[in-house]
Amino acid sequence: MEQNKKKTLLVILLIVALVTIDQLVKICVKTHMTLDEEIRVFGHWFYIHFIENRGAAYGMELGGSYGKLLLSLFRIAAVGVIGWYIHRLIKRGAPTGVIVGISIILAGALGNILDSAFYGLFFSESTFTQVARFVPWGTGYAPFLHGSVVDMLYFPLIEIDRLPDWIPFVGGEPYTFFSPTFNIADSYVTGGLLYLIIFKLKFFK
Repeated sequence: MEQNKKKTLLVILLIVALVTIDQLVKICVKTHMTLDEEIRVFGHWFYIHFIENRGAAYGMELGGSYGKLLLSLFRIAAVGVIGWYIHRLIKRGAPTGVIVGISIILAGALGNILDSAFYGLFFSESTFTQVARFVPWGTGYAPFLHGSVVDMLYFPLIEIDRLPDWIPFVGGEPYTFFSPTFNIADSYVTGGLLYLIIFKLKFFK
């Protein structure tokens, strides 16, 4: 029982720390940069590039207001299920590495939920000429669960001016790898999944 309490405390502290980092970075970007503003960090391979999306991870979107609401509700349900699963794993005495990996995924999902749920309530709208500012609660740019997710990490590792014409669908077009702009919460989800797949897959089997 004492061991379970220690693992529960570890999970809570880890999730709080990861979500805090994610939110501090997002708030700093949103209150200091205009939409599409870009800061070069490392050569031509890493930029802080501020965009917002109303959809899923890495800029993917669902159509319209109902799509946004559906996605937000799905995220909340997913966090609930993952939290319940972590609690069950702790009671079963699962390895700490497995619990930590799933907790990182939970932190990522929770980080993006906070954007969607609350940013529209206390931020003014970010534009291409105007930096967002804090406003009285409920007077922001969007209602509850309809806020936009802040993205800022951009890694155009490989840029090709023109792909060969013989390549189907994209031949003759410019190409960038990796083109999506994402945030720290997205990286938590991706990193947690990769960690579990690479190092802890045997446990789930």
